[in-house]
Amino acid sequence: MKEQEIIIRIKDELERTFRGIPFIELRHSVMQASLPGVQVDLLLELKIRDNLQKVIVEVKSLGEPRIIRAAIQQLREYLDRTENAYPVVAAPYISDDTARICKQNGVGYIDLAGNSFVNFDQIYIERKNYPNPAIEKRQVRSIFSPKSSRIVRVMLSNPGRSWRLQELAREAKVSLGLASRLKARLLDLEYASDKENGLTLSRPGEVLKQWADNYSFRKNKVNDYFSLDDLKKLERKFSQYCEGRGIPYALTLFSGAALVAPYMRYTRGFAYVGNSIREVADSLGLKQVSSGPNFSILEPYDEGVFYGSREIGSMRVVSDVQLYLDLVGFKGRGEESAEFLFEQRIKPQW
Repeated sequence: MKEQEIIIRIKDELERTFRGIPFIELRHSVMQASLPGVQVDLLLELKIRDNLQKVIVEVKSLGEPRIIRAAIQQLREYLDRTENAYPVVAAPYISDDTARICKQNGVGYIDLAGNSFVNFDQIYIERKNYPNPAIEKRQVRSIFSPKSSRIVRVMLSNPGRSWRLQELAREAKVSLGLASRLKARLLDLEYASDKENGLTLSRPGEVLKQWADNYSFRKNKVNDYFSLDDLKKLERKFSQYCEGRGIPYALTLFSGAALVAPYMRYTRGFAYVGNSIREVADSLGLKQVSSGPNFSILEPYDEGVFYGSREIGSMRVVSDVQLYLDLVGFKGRGEESAEFLFEQRIKPQW
C-alpha cells in the first residue's frame, strides 16, 4: 500500500474518532501540512473546550519497530518547531512490540486494523487486539520461507554467535543477496542487532515463536506406513539402512524427542528422508496406509531441515530447533513435548 493512501485512510479515521467526542471540535486537518521549516504527513487542529491542541502524525508504510523508532525521532524534531502538539505514528499495522515502544516514548499510534492509542489533555483512547492485516503477515512470513528459514535456523542453532554476512550465507547455503535482504528484515523487526563483531539474534525466543506460528510439519510431504515390527526395532533398522546407503535422514517428532528429551511414550515414529523414500519403505517391508500408521516418512519441504542434525544412540536426530518446530504443530501431545524440549534444552542456551 502506498504511503499516500495510508495517509488518507488515517486522516479519515482520526477525523471520525475526534468528531465522536462531544467536547472536541475538529478545526481542520491537513495532509502534507507545513510547520516552520518542515512538512508533516498530517496535521490536525482540535479545540478542546477553550484550548487549542495540534496532533502531528508521522505515517510509515510499515510498522516495524526500527522504522517506528525513526518516526518517533522525526516527531520529536517536529515538536521542537511548534507548541501544544501531540505526536502520533501511523502505519498499516502496529504490533504489540511497536505499541510498547510508542507508549514508552509518550507517542500515540493508530493503524488501519483498528488499533490506536491517544493520551493527552483529557483524552484517553485505546483500542487493541485487532488482527494483523494480510500485507504485514506476508512481511513476517517472508522470514520463514524455505530458503530464508535456513538463515534463521542457523542463527537459532548457534545461540549467542555473531555472524559476518558472507559466513552466514555460506553456512546456510543461500545467496549473499538473500542473506543481505533477510538481515535487513531482522533488523527492521528488531529480532537481531548488528554490531562491530557481526549480526546476532537479540530476541531468539520471539523469533522461534513467530516461526512456530508460521510453520507446520505438514509443510513436508507425509508418507504414512504400517509395520509389524516393534517401533524401536523399526527405527534402528531404518537408521541402519539409510546410513549404510548414504541416504540423508533424521528422526523427528516423537522418535527424535524420545532420544533428546524423553517426555512420554509414543506409538508412531517419524523421520525425514532426503531421497529414495520408496526404496527405503520397500526394503523395510513398510506398507503404505491411509489410516492407522505407526511410522511416517517426511519428504522435506527444504534441505534445511537436516541442518544441525546429530547422532544419538547410533541414530541421526534433527536439531533441537527443527524438533521443536515439528512437535509444536502436532496438537496435544506434540505441544506438550515441544514445551518440555524448549524448557529443558533450548531456553537454557539463551
